[in-house]
Amino acid sequence: MKFDNILSEINGFGKFQIRLFLIQIFARMTLPCHFLLNNFMAAVPSHHCNITALDDGGIFGNLSQPEKLAAGVPTEPDGTLSSCQMFLKPQYHLVGLNSSEDASIVQCQNGWVYDNSTFKSTLATEWDLVCSRKGMNKATATVFFIGVMVGAPMFGFLSDRFGRRPLLLVSYLSSVLFAILSAFSSSYVMFIIMRFFTGMSLSGISIISIVLNVEWFSIEHRTFAGVIISLDWTIGTWILVGIAYCVNEWRRLIVAVTLPMIVSIITWRWLPESARWLLAKGKADEAHQYIMQCATMNSRTKCMATITPTELLQSVKGETDDKKYTLVDLFKTPTIRKLSICSGIVWYGVAFTYYGISLNITGFGLNTYLTQLIFASIEMPLKIGVYYFLEKVGRRSGEMGSMLSTGLCLLINMFVSQDKWVIRTVVGVLGKAMSEASFTIMYLFTTELFPTVVRQNGLGYTAFVARLGVSISPLIMLLEDVWHLLPAVTYCTVAVVSGLVVSLLPETLNIRLPEYIEDIEKPRGQSTRNKEIQ
Repeated sequence: MKFDNILSEINGFGKFQIRLFLIQIFARMTLPCHFLLNNFMAAVPSHHCNITALDDGGIFGNLSQPEKLAAGVPTEPDGTLSSCQMFLKPQYHLVGLNSSEDASIVQCQNGWVYDNSTFKSTLATEWDLVCSRKGMNKATATVFFIGVMVGAPMFGFLSDRFGRRPLLLVSYLSSVLFAILSAFSSSYVMFIIMRFFTGMSLSGISIISIVLNVEWFSIEHRTFAGVIISLDWTIGTWILVGIAYCVNEWRRLIVAVTLPMIVSIITWRWLPESARWLLAKGKADEAHQYIMQCATMNSRTKCMATITPTELLQSVKGETDDKKYTLVDLFKTPTIRKLSICSGIVWYGVAFTYYGISLNITGFGLNTYLTQLIFASIEMPLKIGVYYFLEKVGRRSGEMGSMLSTGLCLLINMFVSQDKWVIRTVVGVLGKAMSEASFTIMYLFTTELFPTVVRQNGLGYTAFVARLGVSISPLIMLLEDVWHLLPAVTYCTVAVVSGLVVSLLPETLNIRLPEYIEDIEKPRGQSTRNKEIQ
């Protein structure tokens, strides 16, 4: 009997699986809080040059504050005060006085004055990351996602080697440690180093938890495991908006969004190891204990009366294999090599586009909090719709359709003027929704594509490629200095190209999870490791 058949017999969607999800929910809700944290932590409030040095005790000192700004700061073509320039000397004629001075315009000489009505403090105000230093502000998100990129293959390899459960604990503990240290950073350099390690630690939670869920759910409930359970990301985004609205000081904000992780550390002791992984490693007795635990909790102990550890071992393979699989195995043979390359390209496009939209929420003309709330709220009905769509149509069509739709929304917004904020917001929200759908589908799709022995390696590799896209994504906005539409053109092109590459991947709807690389290299049912009748 196949392992998936055994899992169905003991109810692959019962109290055991619900508990598995609930134990991980606090950690997974923390992920969007950190991944989207830069929208609030690195927000750039309205600012202008500090012109107090122009006050020479003469005429300038007697002017009102609006008059001082008019005389000391030049205006942009739209009438707003310049954020990065000031007059070398006060221009009294601009406030109705006859006296005039040299009208030379220079870059800010004595720092900036920030509007703190919305944000009490941010990274930009803490270290003056504006104007010529605005790239350093964008780099904080890039460094964080480089950490996620580095951590993904590392945790993927280690969890395939040592198990899902212990590596999750390592992720929990290190995430809390480095997040708290980043909140108490005394310099910009220390902050970005701590954010790098925070991202590296969080990547373990991101890729391990989804695999652990999928490996404990039966075939008919895998879509639920991969899609509906991802609603914790939506809940986490709502929580982020609420916390960010109440906590407008960036150091306290980091601490506040990290605290839920402590609950996951406490409840980790009740987290089960993946029985699939244990069997793939030949640990039949330990796997049998977890299977019995699942059967007992789901009230299906009678089904396990005749199933021994040896029979469990035979359900996934014919002989014990002590081979140590690595990332190299993802590229050794033709089928898995094609699968790895294509899924890597798609993941790059999915992440690049998703975060390109998510980290640019100020571009729609609405309040930052409101835009983020709208983006999060559209995800709930969308994911429910995606669940039913995937059950009927399949993963490949769903992924291709969502990516091409994202590209279409980005294309439309390129031709909508900035003053038509209602249209831009509606189209932007639809694009964000389709991008979120592609992200959700691809997580499930990837776990079903790779065999058990390299599943975490596969997730680690694709997460590495995805985070490479994410790392570059925030910096693409700097291209608007070259041409204001260039960022949108870039995001649109990547979305369309990656959407077309999806057509090269196989469909996995209602297909048994492969256990070994040979299971996907040979025709179904002809694995060199498993010849028994399915």
